Amino acid sequence: MGKPIQIVNSHRIAERIYKLSTCSEPTIGVTRLSFTNEFQLAQKMVEKWMLEAGMTVRRDNLNNLIGRYEGKNSHSPVLMIGSHLDTVIEGGKYDGMLGIVAGIEVIAILFENGIILENPIEVVAFCDEEGVRFHSTFLGSKAIAGTLTERDLEATDEQGITVAAAIKQLGLNPLEYQEAAKEPKDVFGYIELHIEQGPILEKEGIACGIATGIAGLSRYSFKVEGFAGHAGTVPAALRKDALVGAAEIILAIEKLVKNHAPLVATVGKLSVKPGSSNVIPGEVLGTIDIRDTNQYRIKEVIQAIFQTCEEICTRRGLTYHVEKVMEAPPVYCCEEISAAIESAIQENGMRPIHLVSGAGHDAMAMADVTKIGMIFVRCEKGISHHPDEHVILDDLGIGAQVLLDTVLKISNYHTTVKERF
Repeated sequence: MGKPIQIVNSHRIAERIYKLSTCSEPTIGVTRLSFTNEFQLAQKMVEKWMLEAGMTVRRDNLNNLIGRYEGKNSHSPVLMIGSHLDTVIEGGKYDGMLGIVAGIEVIAILFENGIILENPIEVVAFCDEEGVRFHSTFLGSKAIAGTLTERDLEATDEQGITVAAAIKQLGLNPLEYQEAAKEPKDVFGYIELHIEQGPILEKEGIACGIATGIAGLSRYSFKVEGFAGHAGTVPAALRKDALVGAAEIILAIEKLVKNHAPLVATVGKLSVKPGSSNVIPGEVLGTIDIRDTNQYRIKEVIQAIFQTCEEICTRRGLTYHVEKVMEAPPVYCCEEISAAIESAIQENGMRPIHLVSGAGHDAMAMADVTKIGMIFVRCEKGISHHPDEHVILDDLGIGAQVLLDTVLKISNYHTTVKERF
């Protein structure tokens, strides 16, 4: 089957992404947290575009917005396309939004050309992927995947408002969250188009790539304890400086990681106590974030890190404590969907590049209910979660076109032409 009569409209995609970026708190970049007025304004825009593209629209009780484009067989399993509508604080305008707008564009092209596929397609604007407001990621996609729990609804924001209370304020019933869940038999796949959030595609000079999987994540908090003392009176040889010990640990982690590539680890947060310029640091609190698609390698490096911490602290007369904060296993993309993406990329004149996602995506949660595939789009300098996040116009169009071609390839494809009234 050849391509549709019309190719995607990259200018329409760019215009809609810009309009969504205006639904923001008055900050640099885009700040749109889940269940806020800014989020609801963006949701109304998306609903309007879904309706214009020939979809019926509904909201579930987690405030996911779902547009459905009916198939020739309305009872057959649905193909889902989606991404998230929330942002980080002072983020960019493409993260999440590109996947939603591109999904709507795919349906718009089918609708404008009178093409109906065998299976229905649903485009989902997930309510909370970033987890900024409630520190609990994938709320919307977990609800659809059937893995959300009542405990997730008890998470609170800085004002003490729970997820459940925020949902109630929108006139929804959070206690009926289970109604959002899909049965595996009712979904035959999920595809997410997302900016790469890394520099590889730009380095290779290619607009699109294929994600083979999403890295697993292990996150720990740690505490190094020494003994605070006067900065001018305690000799260097007698000090138990917690910060110097933590610094040696951080450098040791960097060395370990370089020997276990492509695994990555980040010490992203440090707090030094007592935090005075004339006092030797007595305590350091920090975080370690470790990511890889190989779960065995993650465990191996974690054990090596723990052993290194013990050796350094013993030698320096310090003590340390480590506590697991969260753990998520790696997720692998479906070979069938990835092969279709690869074919679509080649047909659009590009060399296929396979990438591993170090960032989490709603696809991670959706993998619990169906097979997944991900298309990455080049972003300038790999910048993301920042106001300078940018995708050029041509890449917007190429990414959406690859998504459209992929949908046509993996759908149980029969077409009919709708009657024009």
